[in-house]
Formats: sequence, structure tokens, C-alpha cells
Amino acid sequence: IYNFTVGDFDPAIFPIPKELEDAIVEAYRQHFTNYPLAEGNLDLREAVIRFHQDFQGLSYGPDEVLVASGGRPLIYALYRAICDKGDKVIYAAPSWNNNHYTHFVGGEHVIVEAGAESNFMPTAAALAPHLPGAVLLALCSPQNPTGTTFRPEELTAICRLVVEENKRRGPNEKKLYVLYDQMYWQLTYGSIEHCDPVSLVPEMRDYTVFVDAVSKVFAATGVRVGWSLGPATILNKMKAILSHVGAWAPMAEQKAVARYLGQPEAIRTYLAHFKREIEERLRRIYDGFEGLKKEGLPVDAVAPEAAIYLTLKIDLAGRTTPDGRVLQNQSEVTSYILNEAKLAVVPFYAFGAPKGSPWYRLSVGTCRKEEIEEMIGKLGAALRGLR
Repeated sequence: IYNFTVGDFDPAIFPIPKELEDAIVEAYRQHFTNYPLAEGNLDLREAVIRFHQDFQGLSYGPDEVLVASGGRPLIYALYRAICDKGDKVIYAAPSWNNNHYTHFVGGEHVIVEAGAESNFMPTAAALAPHLPGAVLLALCSPQNPTGTTFRPEELTAICRLVVEENKRRGPNEKKLYVLYDQMYWQLTYGSIEHCDPVSLVPEMRDYTVFVDAVSKVFAATGVRVGWSLGPATILNKMKAILSHVGAWAPMAEQKAVARYLGQPEAIRTYLAHFKREIEERLRRIYDGFEGLKKEGLPVDAVAPEAAIYLTLKIDLAGRTTPDGRVLQNQSEVTSYILNEAKLAVVPFYAFGAPKGSPWYRLSVGTCRKEEIEEMIGKLGAALRGLR
């Protein structure tokens, strides 16, 4: 099975940085095994501040950084801190898990469908009608599941709408905040450059909470160190929630990440190799799909932009298999390519898209380069067998 479903890495293919690994081992040997501070150790928060200043041009203070065990607890805590039951939460479909977090807080789901015409990213025009009365707008770039990104002009337009919406609200009304998940922000390819709300529209600093971590950009999903940057008033509420949950990043890992983030040249060296390997896999699979498409087979793909994901279209519903069975729906299409091509990918309907969507997420975090040509060949054979 070519299992390209998991948003994770095979450590045998993509190990964490050696400097980070050594720092983790050394931290345990130095017996950093007690509880960390609830907001994250000061040395790590200061390292995070320098890291974002150096690599992203963002400027935050120690009380505007909150550390947790990866991105998920921070996202949950942000939803809990901002949203009351019945509050409007806006998010795009497809997107990762916003439906579940909105359900947890009893929020009103305001789903904005994003399609191929906008590279599956929400637009200012699509979001604008829904902003009045909303308390949280969840954005992600580079996006999971699509591997696509905001262009600066589109994100600027969205941010200006948020600023204007907040200016219209009275002193006793809740503000509209933006959750900006930039977990993959260092993993961009070609001419694509990451952009963020605060850099584009400085007034967004009061309304933006970033979610970031070592998980994806350093292939360190199991290390469990993440952080948020944002207004201290919001982060303090998030800290109180996380303290009761106990979702702290482990002490030794915090010490190790603080040390690693202070080595910018080591970071650049690691990322140069890591990005080159990820991009090669994405582009080779994309080129393979382009070849199948040129052959007239019912597939398509979005050119790689960022993250570890490729957006694929496998449009087989209504086709007949060699044994005479009609593929009635996308679920049957998914089963067909798994059984006949041994290709496992995640349908976009798992991320909130309509059940009939023919689009899929392919993750290259476990992909071995020598399997790519073979996988494309088997998929092509399975497609040619349909009528």
C-alpha cells in the first residue's frame, strides 16, 4: 500500500535535526524532568521571540508567547477562551478540524466553501457577508489539507475587513479574532512566500493569535512543543485553560527547543535539505498526475506551493470497473483506487468538503522516492481499466 494519508513523517526518511536530537538527550541527562512554567519556560519564550523576529520579522514580548504540547492544545484553548455557546465561528471547507473545535464550544458553524478557482483558500469576498457578529475567524496558511497558500493581496483584503468590523463594534461587544495557523510556514516552494496578518496589516496585532510549533517544519511531530503569539489578555485566558488540562510541553523538550532555536545557521541548513526533499516528492507526483491528465485520464492536481501536501482530483464517479460495477459515489472511488492501485489518500470530504467532492489530500511525509514511478504506473493502469 502506498500510504499517503498521514500528516506525519517517517523518521527513517525525515529525521529531526541532529542538533535538536542531541539537545533533547542532553536535557534529560541534565535531569530537566520537573514541571515547566504554565506559560512555558522563559528561555524558550525568549528563543521563540528571537526566532520569529529573525525569520519572520514579528516582534512580541515574553507575555505575548504561550507554550504548550504542540499546536492542538493551543487551538482548543483559543476556541475555549474566545467562544461562548452560540457564538459564530467562521472557517473554510476544506480545512483541518475546525468543525470539531466549533462543536466542542457549542459555536455556530459558519462554513465558507473554497474551491479550485481560489486554490481552496477562502477569499475576502466569500468571507465578508459572514463577519458581522462573528467572534472567531479560523485561517490556515500554508493550508492543511490543500498545501496551498494565501497571496498577500488576498490576506490583506481579509485583514482589512476584520479591522473594519472591529471598529464598528461597540465597547461592550466582543471583538472578532483571527486564529492564524501557520504550522507549515517555513515549507514553501518556488516563488511562494509565506505571509501573515500582522506583517501585512499592523492593526491586526490586537486581533491575531498565531499557532506554531516544531512539529512540521522540523519533522518533529512527536517532540510536542508548540506556541502561540498574540495579545497577552487572550493568552492569559488560554494559559488558565491549559493549566487545568495539563497540556504543557515537557520540560526537557522545552530546554532543547530553546537551545535549537538559538542556532539560526543550523536551522537554515536543515531547512534547505528538508525542503528540497519534500519539494522533489511533491513535484514528481504532480508531474506524474499531469502525465496521466495529458493522456486523457480523469485526474488533475494543483501545482505544489507549500507544506507536505498535494491536492489531487480523481474524478471517477459514474465510471464502470472491469468487472462491470459502477462507481456510484466518491467513497466507492476511494475504495477502488485503494484496492486496484494500492493508493491510500484522504478525500476532501474528510475535511468538511461536500461528500461528492472528487478532490483528495496526498501527504509525502512517508513517501520514498523510489516508489513514486511505480505508484503512478499502478494508478494509471487502474484508471485505464475503467470505462
